[in-house]
Amino acid sequence: MPDDFDSPWKDILDGYFPDFMVFFFPGAAAEIDWSRGFETLDKELAQVVQDAELGRRFADKLLKVYLIDGSEEWVLVHIEVQGSQEAGFERRMFVYAYRLFDRYARDIASLAVLADAAPGWRPRGFEVGRWGSRLGLSFPSVKLLDYAGREAALEADTNPFATVVLAHLAAQATRGDAQGRYARKLALTRKLYERGLTKQRIIDLYRFIDWALALPADLELRYTDAIFQIEEGLKMPYMSFVERRGEARGKVAGAGLVVRGLLEQRFGPLPEPILDRLDQADADQLVAWGQRVLDARTLDEVFAGEDG
Repeated sequence: MPDDFDSPWKDILDGYFPDFMVFFFPGAAAEIDWSRGFETLDKELAQVVQDAELGRRFADKLLKVYLIDGSEEWVLVHIEVQGSQEAGFERRMFVYAYRLFDRYARDIASLAVLADAAPGWRPRGFEVGRWGSRLGLSFPSVKLLDYAGREAALEADTNPFATVVLAHLAAQATRGDAQGRYARKLALTRKLYERGLTKQRIIDLYRFIDWALALPADLELRYTDAIFQIEEGLKMPYMSFVERRGEARGKVAGAGLVVRGLLEQRFGPLPEPILDRLDQADADQLVAWGQRVLDARTLDEVFAGEDG
């Protein structure tokens, strides 16, 4: 899975924050007055922690919510989606919390989603102090790895974050297995249509699945064709085939540049006929040529046995 900060995690949190809370933190969700809405405060979060040390993560969010019991008119919810094990993670959560409290003087709820691949890493808090003086933060966290083995229940769950978790687990389970990843990605996407979800929800979850389960260029084209066939069969043309195909072709073009770079590194500047062949090649040809580069002694051997 890509390790990009500001990943589709942020988009899915923006669009489905109540579902996120119900799925991962149901106790807290039950205390929020959802009828009053909520407010995203990401710019405020950036201002408060702009000089804090940042690690690798998928997303962080700050939201203002209201409580049902009225004990506090509103509270701040800080969500961190952490993509890898990080020694300074607990300290960063602590720094965010005390800076937010210092600025707003409101209750701060710090929540963590651990999307890493280390089963034993389960940060829960941070504390400093001496001689009986203590200053610290404890926070609840959910570990996505803990959902492994519960795929059947997740597939039956209509909460969008059940699909998010399934995509995440599939990404971890298919590292180095492109064909397996293709099969899991296609099955997850097909399920979106079979559930009868709204068009917008299908598109939003498709984007997350597409990011989490990135495929090689040749399989990306096959996946795009398969989704087109599903939409045709169900009479649900939700995503533009032309646009999707263009994106997939863009990935093929990127693969062509990689193969060209390998060839030039091995054999020097390429003649025009070879450059033309690379520009016109499909994904399968590019993969075959790329594999031959390693063992070929001459440029002709790379393209041996093919018309051109």
